[in-house]
Amino acid sequence: MAGKSSRAAHVRATPCSRCPLRPLPIFRNFEPEELDFVSTFKRGELVVNRGSTVLVEGSPSPYLYTLLAGWAFRYKLMPDGRRQILNYVLPGDLIGLQSSLLGEMEHSVEALSSLVLCVFERGQLKELYSRFPGLAFDVTWLAAREEQMLDENLLSIGRRSAVERAAYLLAFLAIRAKALGLAGPGPVQLPVTQQHVADTLGLSLVHTNRTLRKLAERKRIAWKDSACLVLDVEALQAIAHWSGPSEKPRPLI
Repeated sequence: MAGKSSRAAHVRATPCSRCPLRPLPIFRNFEPEELDFVSTFKRGELVVNRGSTVLVEGSPSPYLYTLLAGWAFRYKLMPDGRRQILNYVLPGDLIGLQSSLLGEMEHSVEALSSLVLCVFERGQLKELYSRFPGLAFDVTWLAAREEQMLDENLLSIGRRSAVERAAYLLAFLAIRAKALGLAGPGPVQLPVTQQHVADTLGLSLVHTNRTLRKLAERKRIAWKDSACLVLDVEALQAIAHWSGPSEKPRPLI
């Protein structure tokens, strides 16, 4: 693991049987033998500081990670330093699958907040695929879901207006946060700055500022301490012409 402020510390691991994510209705239940295998697959936990680079584009990694707590984002850099944020990583998401299957990462991952990562030895993936077809399907499902989210992001950049793009992004993140129990019934606080939004939408910071101001004037969002407060998720969905996700209980590795 490398990158700016890339300080990390190993901590005592939470047993998989007591994982705080598993009771959430968004995740499917494991069979006892699957849970036993994942418990042996897991090598520990890593705490990563905000702003640290978890994985670097072009580098191999001997590990896979599941985000246990915190927020991160996947991104690519142009040679001149311009950044495109591809997607956001929330608890339960798998990180590092590209490196495991392709040999190296095609994007980088940065911690948007402090993170807790479950660490898995990628060498055991073959055993997972050969012995546990249900878990193998789960890994494939997670990869397909990531592709689905990237499809929607590409639609935003290609066809949605600036206001529609911003509305979709903020509604999407707010709905994901609510499903994971990261927000209560009121406003949803997202740990993103306007620069993060600009780098996700493919817009200049000035254009993004004007766009977000329109949503704030309509009382759809507000800004507080370098974070975005989503005040009206349904209104943002209507602006983006997006009906929201229709997911069944999803896998958790």
